[in-house]
Amino acid sequence: MGKSTPLKVALLGCGVVGSQVARLLIEQADDLRARVGRPLELVGIAVRRPDVERPGIDPALLTTDADALVARGDIDLVIELVGGIEPARSLILAAIRHGASVVTANKALLAEDGPTIYSAAEEAGVDVYYEAAVAGAIPIVRPLRESLVGDEVTAVMGIVNGTTNYILDKMHTEGADFAEALGDAQRLGYAEADPTADIEGYDAAAKAALLASLAFHSRVQLSDVVREGITSVSKADITAAEEMGCVVKLLARCTLGEDGSIAVGVHPTMVPLSHPLAAIPGAYNAIFIESRNAGRLMFMGPGAGGAPTASAVLGDLVTAARNRVRNGRGPGESSYSGRAMTDPGDVVSRYYAAMTVHDEPGVLAAVAEAFSRHGVSLQAVRQESEGEQARLGVMTHAARHSQVLTAIDELDRMPEVHPGIALMHVEGA
Repeated sequence: MGKSTPLKVALLGCGVVGSQVARLLIEQADDLRARVGRPLELVGIAVRRPDVERPGIDPALLTTDADALVARGDIDLVIELVGGIEPARSLILAAIRHGASVVTANKALLAEDGPTIYSAAEEAGVDVYYEAAVAGAIPIVRPLRESLVGDEVTAVMGIVNGTTNYILDKMHTEGADFAEALGDAQRLGYAEADPTADIEGYDAAAKAALLASLAFHSRVQLSDVVREGITSVSKADITAAEEMGCVVKLLARCTLGEDGSIAVGVHPTMVPLSHPLAAIPGAYNAIFIESRNAGRLMFMGPGAGGAPTASAVLGDLVTAARNRVRNGRGPGESSYSGRAMTDPGDVVSRYYAAMTVHDEPGVLAAVAEAFSRHGVSLQAVRQESEGEQARLGVMTHAARHSQVLTAIDELDRMPEVHPGIALMHVEGA
């Protein structure tokens, strides 16, 4: 093919991100041609509602028949922004079968069934890129996939959902309660009308699975991720964190254990103010990496939104297009290590436990003894009297999750302790 022969691009989905991608393909056509070495021609956009006005986009490009679009046989590159599992999976696999490389932002699909997609691409000799699936505009997939491939990553953790970070930040900085902060996030467009995927941690868990797969060269699925959302985080938890010199963040945490197993979880976490992740404001995302040789690295930026996510999609598109021009391929799935998942009970962390107790002599000692009996030592204690009761908060040193849960179970049975002990992870040693 000559340098003037265009690479044909099909776009699946034209919502907030898709419309920005289409706009950039049209407006930056000359720059993209210079970067790729051949023109990129948008030849079709699959949509559900072709009657919706889309300024700057030729209506002749629109089609409701996504299956026919990906099966044309002359498409070089397919951008999938439909989301969800089906029909996205079937469309991607059809595109691959017909020889197209794929760019996707679909973290849910890749976290649930990525190996099927990667294997199909390997067999067909095409690329699958998904930078936009993890943290919007933040370049994190390529650093893990390529830049750090000569190093051993030992931990990846971060704030990978802007909605929850906005909510928790507002609770911290303005004293808002959860419902008020969520309402503000919805009014500003940070949260969907149904915010379940964000506030219950499903979105962050899918991203954590992808990060762990990349970092540790193993297949990690969504079902492997221990997940907890932020709906139970109260103003009292925020205040307790502040008094302990921390802020509460929803953290995705992926760690390599001493036995070579992988622990992956998403939890509300007290983060010390000294940690770089504590300062991430509003709807921003940040990812913190620890590796044997490079040491500590942090990436920060907008984690969502039309233009930032479109930037990541276009970056992948240019890379995949360059590979087509050079008759080459980028790196495929790296799952050679096949590491086991750490038993959730063996995960080591610090914890903060909050409980209501009778305000009488000996109760604090009894609580400390209950933790001690199960091998959990206490680092700090805070107590606030409330009449004949007291609100007691204890921060532990690092301990196995099973040890902490056993201690909590014993405390739940003590007559001096009221039911409903709240437990939260604490980052750091």
